[in-house]
Amino acid sequence: MRVVLFGYQKWGTRLLASLLESRHEVVLLVSHPEEDSAHEPAIFQEPVADLAREHDIPVLYRQKAVDDELVAAITDSGAEIGVACNWRTWISPKVFSAPTRGTVNTHDALLPKYAGFSPLNWALINGESQVGITAHWMDADLDRGDIITQRTVPVTPTDTTEDLFQRTVELFGPLTLDALDRVEHGPHDWLRQDPEHASFFHRRADRDNRIPWDRPARDLVNLVRAQTGPYPNAWCLHEGRRLRVLEASVSRNRCGGTNGRVFAREGTGVIVVAGPEAWHGDQHGLVLQRVRDEDGVDHVAGDYFRRMGDYLD
Repeated sequence: MRVVLFGYQKWGTRLLASLLESRHEVVLLVSHPEEDSAHEPAIFQEPVADLAREHDIPVLYRQKAVDDELVAAITDSGAEIGVACNWRTWISPKVFSAPTRGTVNTHDALLPKYAGFSPLNWALINGESQVGITAHWMDADLDRGDIITQRTVPVTPTDTTEDLFQRTVELFGPLTLDALDRVEHGPHDWLRQDPEHASFFHRRADRDNRIPWDRPARDLVNLVRAQTGPYPNAWCLHEGRRLRVLEASVSRNRCGGTNGRVFAREGTGVIVVAGPEAWHGDQHGLVLQRVRDEDGVDHVAGDYFRRMGDYLD
């Protein structure tokens, strides 16, 4: 089939590479301006437009895919189907309907759960045992179209979001090719998303990464894991200065007291009181293992905290 790709960054590049090796013909690439990603982590930086130009594929840049000029370009290209991957903004119905068969979106979650933004981070924060990717038909509701096919990826107890990104990004190409085969040859028994099981998440912002000490320690470990690597770290305030938490674990023993109190040493780390109603003494604490100070210097937590009894906000 003749394909128009709405793609961006490494996700889009890996998908385009798979399409170029397939029997399909990519006739047009629509991508976000490359300067939009200048502030993002290096692991995402793989401009899809460079690969497109190497293969003489026309490239159009858009912040949002909504205009009549873009509709005309898609129509003139003779595109039979659209494929969207890591498209960050709105694709209007007139644009995603411009290819004769419509547009397939590939999303890094097991829809109908985790529609929207930062799905891998949110899934890890919520302690999910598996994540995955979904190819679905694009319609007027974001990430709500009928499901064509899915693949799952298990989550191990030590995985970070970067680990899950590296595993899932390699699946975008194979899964999308599977979806295109089904579009062409069937079976056409698409799975309608059940709204009763759907969840939609917003983009993560700085305040979302502030450690809420009234949450169970296991939840806080998940938050730290979800925000390590290239992502903005989980953080708290120590003596009015920001302290980033790079690694943490659940304490071996239960501890009681006031949330956020630096309680005792455990190994090379320090236990911080955490959990709902922690004053009852039946909650495990959060062990800070590695931290980064406001000057960007990393520390073993047991070395950073010279005394017990401080409070973290």
